[in-house]
Amino acid sequence: MSLFVRKTRLLIHLLRGALTVALRFPRASADQRHAMNRAWSLKMLELCGMKLVVHNDAARLDARALVVCNHISWIDIYVINAWRPTPFVSKAEIRSWPLIGWFAQNLDTVFVEREKRSDAKRIMHELAARLDRGELMCVFPEGTTTDGRALKTFHTNMFQAAVEAGCPVQPLCILYEDAEGRQSMAPAYIDDVSLKQSLDAMLKAGPLTAHVYVGEPIQAEGDRRKLAAQAEAAVGAALDEMRGVPLPGSEGVMQAS
Repeated sequence: MSLFVRKTRLLIHLLRGALTVALRFPRASADQRHAMNRAWSLKMLELCGMKLVVHNDAARLDARALVVCNHISWIDIYVINAWRPTPFVSKAEIRSWPLIGWFAQNLDTVFVEREKRSDAKRIMHELAARLDRGELMCVFPEGTTTDGRALKTFHTNMFQAAVEAGCPVQPLCILYEDAEGRQSMAPAYIDDVSLKQSLDAMLKAGPLTAHVYVGEPIQAEGDRRKLAAQAEAAVGAALDEMRGVPLPGSEGVMQAS
């Protein structure tokens, strides 16, 4: 199938998703919206030539937790939503992205102005309030994307929300694998790579697998720096574990269909 046809199918899928959010979400319950979001995200992965494999899913928390994950690509959001729909904290620039920004706004995303230091305090308080209400929230504490081979130091600001709400942190780790069983950097959205270049690289890379490792919850005890260090260590350990074991055929396969 040509690259043009695959992109056309992705565009149609995005438009269908926009219609679903605009017409069906307002009348749907929270559980129904989550089911639609997950099904749409799984299809998104399939159209991108990707399947999803989840490890240690028994550790998953479904309410009142701050989910923290390493960050490689814009597709990470759909990988996480295909596993379990979760609102995100995202950079404000995404609001201006065609369709994707509109989706983010309508799926309870919290946008942060990263160049404004004062905005971090506002976001932290909003996160703490939402966690207090029993919601889930996901943040990427590296503060930027990487190629996935190593972690950047986790910023501590957002962890204060978990401390204030007294809720656990759930570490999450994503690793992309190519058809030969090697870690793939094709999805990486880094440096000066454009969204189009990132999508093209991913589509040309051939079949990919998105591995998600669900870490054991960490109780929010002590200060945010200690909590951030514990979460960073847990995500790093999960990354090492997924690299060190045979990845194909792991437990808990969830394949887009």
